[in-house]
Amino acid sequence: MLLKKLSIFLLGIVLLKPLIAQDITASMNKVKVTFMLTDNGIPEYSVTYGDKVVIEPSTLGFKLTDDKPLDANFELIGKDVASHDNTWKPVWGETSKIRDHYNEVKIHLRQKNTGRLLDIVFRVFEDGVGFRYEFPKQSKLKYFIISDELTQFCMTGDHKSFWIPGDYDSNEYPYTTSKLSEVDNKSAYEKNKVILVRTVVDYKSVQTPLMMKTNDGLYINIHEAALVNYPAMQLHVDNKTFQLTAELVPDAYGNKAYLHAPSHTPWRTIIVSDKATDILASKMILNLNDSLKITNTSWIKPMKFVGVWWEMQTGKSTWTYSNNADSTDANGQLIPSGTHGANTANVKKYIDFAAANGIGGVLVEGWNTGWEDAFGTWKENDFDFVTPYPDFDVKALQQYAAQKGVHMIMHNETCGSATNYERQMDTAFRFMNKYGYTAVKTGYVGKIIPRGEHHDGQWMVNHYLRSIQKAAQYHVMIDIHEPMRPTGLQRTYPNFLACEAGRGNEYHAFDIGNALDHLTILPFTRLMGGPMDYTPGIFKIKNYETDSSRQVNSTLAKQLALYITVYSPLQMAADLPENYEAHMDAFQFIKDVPVDWDDTKILAAEPGDYVAIARKGKGTDSWFIGAVTNEDARELTADLSFLDKDKKYVATLYADAANADWQKNPEAYTITQFIVNDKTQMKLKMANGGGEAVSIIPATEDQIKKLKWLKL
Repeated sequence: MLLKKLSIFLLGIVLLKPLIAQDITASMNKVKVTFMLTDNGIPEYSVTYGDKVVIEPSTLGFKLTDDKPLDANFELIGKDVASHDNTWKPVWGETSKIRDHYNEVKIHLRQKNTGRLLDIVFRVFEDGVGFRYEFPKQSKLKYFIISDELTQFCMTGDHKSFWIPGDYDSNEYPYTTSKLSEVDNKSAYEKNKVILVRTVVDYKSVQTPLMMKTNDGLYINIHEAALVNYPAMQLHVDNKTFQLTAELVPDAYGNKAYLHAPSHTPWRTIIVSDKATDILASKMILNLNDSLKITNTSWIKPMKFVGVWWEMQTGKSTWTYSNNADSTDANGQLIPSGTHGANTANVKKYIDFAAANGIGGVLVEGWNTGWEDAFGTWKENDFDFVTPYPDFDVKALQQYAAQKGVHMIMHNETCGSATNYERQMDTAFRFMNKYGYTAVKTGYVGKIIPRGEHHDGQWMVNHYLRSIQKAAQYHVMIDIHEPMRPTGLQRTYPNFLACEAGRGNEYHAFDIGNALDHLTILPFTRLMGGPMDYTPGIFKIKNYETDSSRQVNSTLAKQLALYITVYSPLQMAADLPENYEAHMDAFQFIKDVPVDWDDTKILAAEPGDYVAIARKGKGTDSWFIGAVTNEDARELTADLSFLDKDKKYVATLYADAANADWQKNPEAYTITQFIVNDKTQMKLKMANGGGEAVSIIPATEDQIKKLKWLKL
């Protein structure tokens, strides 16, 4: 590690005397940040990329509830400069090692009228800037409440933007593509009534990550990193000036954050490049998170899984055991409806399918009592997380799965009652340990309890982290649904495998589904902060429920490609076993594709249009490619120069058929095999709304003799 520090604390600084105000800069390659104080002592910063301005001078600061804002009258009392360059190895991820290289400057400020101290830390990477506020230990500021964060991101023009509404309780909106001048989320908020818990108070607000493209070819992504003990940040958009201002999710009292110095905010991140592929390749958000806090990680095992889930989403079965909570017999016992999906016999079918196909886990939702009146009632004591319905034999299923080498995945839905879950976490995790559950999917479908709190507020941010830490204590991996969008905490807590926090495949079951460009935008937005449990792999594209007009807006080949383009170390094969059994040749890709990787190459990308990614399986010489397109049919060329030289491979192409069409003929696909090497140029042909998946596995001598070489 290279770590050098230059501390500019001369005698006058030690005595806390002000320095002469001047611009302070930090840079790396093309990226440069400049800090300055205005004549009124207002902190500002700007960012450039080469000779192009990315962020114009933008103000920094806070409003506090004590009517003494930290926004002006500052003087510079010192700065620290540091450089850092090392390489670290994630427990799992898109690459086996990550370089963490930045130049840092820490600005020390004192507010002249109050004597309060505030530090602002800037880290400049090759692909962007991260900055955060730090509140040193001091006599003038101890316990304090933030009423507003004043951070601005002043854009240089009316950029093309990819956004969802700034909602305090949901990140599950479809994306809108518009100019900054056209941002208005009222229509999106009002149309998406299927999102039952939603709270939008500012029609000009957008969620982060916010992806933008300038007229002169810059790609800019704004988000945050290491969100801990602080509310999620949204952005207010000024349609006329193109100024973006931080908006924090409030609590029940309208306050934003309760802090105690010494403390700090999350990092505000600005990733920038003149290549879209660089945005997807960035590891800046991960690098801004703390290093590993779990000593023993041997129990953390990425895996694929199937589950009793899609059949409930599509109405084939139910989460509930009885029709309603009042449907009881003379003894007060629930009367079974006959539609309960989480029954022992049905679960065994999924275990059998997983075991036969090398799938590591089986998720079962609706196994525990309480579902009949949990959702929509704002009821606090809804589940106890240990009591199964009468038709679900916990012990027998655990033994059956273990005999077949399959892990059971727990489901703990809270329906928003975080207080109830807090009280019972230890009980729930001890239950998982007792019955061999190595992973848990948690959920927060409903209004939050404590009542008045929001999914993305400070209290819930801390709750989600407590659940991650508690899971780690019991050696359980966790997948959280309905949280705030991720900010790279998987580096610190790698048992946090994935979360939802976005619009997944499930919206094809109970809504209009996802737009054809959705999966070309998602990597540039939701996925920037961490893996998503998107639930890919739906093979029965049409006629999967009683509403025959509903379909998955995709081709079958595109569903395969998602195992590469939508990264997660916990990947679900989400369809029903019988739908896979009808296409076992295509299912071979799901069987083969890893969920942990040694290397990743972004082959081609343009937000809203297409994404093509290649990944190398952990500890193997095999590569896998996924490519997806929007509503346009498309052909991309994949340069396979990343393959080992002097080695031959078998490429198996799972492609849209010539007559495939996402709407008219979505299940038409072809599977072909060829010999390739590092000099091969591979054409990826996608139908409208389609995609392509490719496995590239070292060839045997027999395969080299029998198969033809791939030619353009």
